[in-house]
Amino acid sequence: MKKIKEVIVVEGKDDTKRLALAVNADTIETNGSAISDQTLAQIKRLQASRGVIVFTDPDYSGERIRKTISKNVPGVQHAFLPRDAGVPTKAGGSLGVEHASPAAIQAALANLYTENPATAPELISRADLIKAGLLAGPAARKRREQLGELLKIGYVNGKQLPKRLQLFQIQPADFWQAVDQLTTEE
Repeated sequence: MKKIKEVIVVEGKDDTKRLALAVNADTIETNGSAISDQTLAQIKRLQASRGVIVFTDPDYSGERIRKTISKNVPGVQHAFLPRDAGVPTKAGGSLGVEHASPAAIQAALANLYTENPATAPELISRADLIKAGLLAGPAARKRREQLGELLKIGYVNGKQLPKRLQLFQIQPADFWQAVDQLTTEE
């Protein structure tokens, strides 16, 4: 399965896990219907560089997220899951993408995405991250916080940092320029 070029916006981690069973794509999570300004800025940046597909739950909160994103990030595409495809198997659960079958997810995304012809090359290596003091040492966390602010990619732990840099396609020159601005204070 080839990787989808566009980034898919979902509501939470369970949606990301479910999508991984159906397609090979990067996701960004809104963490609910109260989308932060930082998340909106990230979605706007991803729309400009890779394109974005909004794929939220077929309920009131999902529609609210769609409207917020569409208002702030023009040109995003929308994937819709039929309500009956998102019904939970256990009573009391909420309607959502996390309950959809892989086939239902694939059908909702059909004709919306572009397949990348090849896997994107790793731009920043683990060795680069170690050299930059971002993975180990007493100041690593603080340096990652600063890096996230400088590159406008948000804070992530050391394990997620390579994925986030790849998600935003941070170029080595931009990475090293930001690293040069980091303070070494704890």
